[in-house]
Amino acid sequence: MATKSTDKVESFYIAIILYKSSSDKHDYQPLYQESFILIKATSLEEAKAKALNHSKNETVSYTNENGETITWSLQQVIDVNSVLDDNFDSSEDVVDLYARHFRNYEAYHSFEPLLSKEQFE
Repeated sequence: MATKSTDKVESFYIAIILYKSSSDKHDYQPLYQESFILIKATSLEEAKAKALNHSKNETVSYTNENGETITWSLQQVIDVNSVLDDNFDSSEDVVDLYARHFRNYEAYHSFEPLLSKEQFE
């Protein structure tokens, strides 16, 4: 008797994860880090679970040059979505992976430190 294969096809997903730094210093100003990770999974639900599991395991503490303990920990998993084009074997030099939309450019400009009026040369 032949058995059916239950192997599901894996696809790629992008997760955006927000981390926050904290310190034992009383007047410490937190720093935030936005990380984009690539996940291989058989479904969006599995990708979300993998993103959450990965991000919870990324808590890191260290002592900086001033003797202060700095701890990076998960703030929130912002988004998990399938990549726009998972054809990584294509002969093209560029592959679109992720896009998100917003309406308030001024808000984006106020928090994005790399945004400037200069174009890449």
